[in-house]
Amino acid sequence: MELFEVAPAAGGWALVLHGGAGGRVEELTLDARGSYVEGLTRAYKAGADVLGAGGAALDAVCAAVEQLEDDPLFNAGRGAALTSAGTAELDACVMTGDGRAGAVTACRHARNPVFAARKVMEETPAVLMVAPGVDRLTGWGLATVEPEYFVTPARQQQLANVQARRLEPARHGTVGAAALDVRGRVAAATSTGGMVNQSEGRVGDTPIVGAGTYARDGVVAISCTGEGESFIRGVVAHDVAARVRYLGLPLADAIRATVSEELTARGASGGLIAVDGAGRVVVAHNSPAMFAAYHDGTQVVTHT
Repeated sequence: MELFEVAPAAGGWALVLHGGAGGRVEELTLDARGSYVEGLTRAYKAGADVLGAGGAALDAVCAAVEQLEDDPLFNAGRGAALTSAGTAELDACVMTGDGRAGAVTACRHARNPVFAARKVMEETPAVLMVAPGVDRLTGWGLATVEPEYFVTPARQQQLANVQARRLEPARHGTVGAAALDVRGRVAAATSTGGMVNQSEGRVGDTPIVGAGTYARDGVVAISCTGEGESFIRGVVAHDVAARVRYLGLPLADAIRATVSEELTARGASGGLIAVDGAGRVVVAHNSPAMFAAYHDGTQVVTHT
């Protein structure tokens, strides 16, 4: 397991984001017009600009995730992994430290699923909504697209390669962000296209509060990526928060214990990012690699 920890920043706010655990997708690397570093840096700047201006943690994580959803190199929004039928079914979740949350699954028309998840939280009494339609999305004032918008040639080639070789679907593609703002509030957001070649209707941990996404003021905000079913069974995001809240463990120790007991011990892999109530940032993974970005006090650091 690899873990990176950064002490609280002097500015009173903190931000960390991820672009999935695992490694680079061959088909995307060959087709890429940009780079993973550029995409992560652009997303970090979008969130940092919000926080640096005194904005809310929720606005910051949504701004960061929006950039990653728009970048076809990452498995969220346009360029998401495709189901066995060649379609894109998108999941997203947001949660704020005061206990509010919203999520969507099998979303096919919201240009940015993270904003649809936020609207579920802010405009409805629900927490999780399946396949919100165009009328609902436009009623919320959100940009809509045809489902084909999310499908890229690189992802079609990836699907064809997986199906032809009968390979195990990649399980690590997700994006997310966690933040603490200057008012001491935390928030987390996560978005994904799921696993390449997954069955239609399959739902992973991303939209499940407490599994792939969790936030509680004064404790922690967390976004996860990895083998979704294992994160659901282990309620990984909440398990970390509970160790911090009830056992009083430092964030890094809580993450080490949860990853060891709920993932590694069960033969599962993935990673997570987290920000605690003091602004301490942690990036951790037991997968071969993990895309992430944060500020180390001197500069923006990216892991690719």
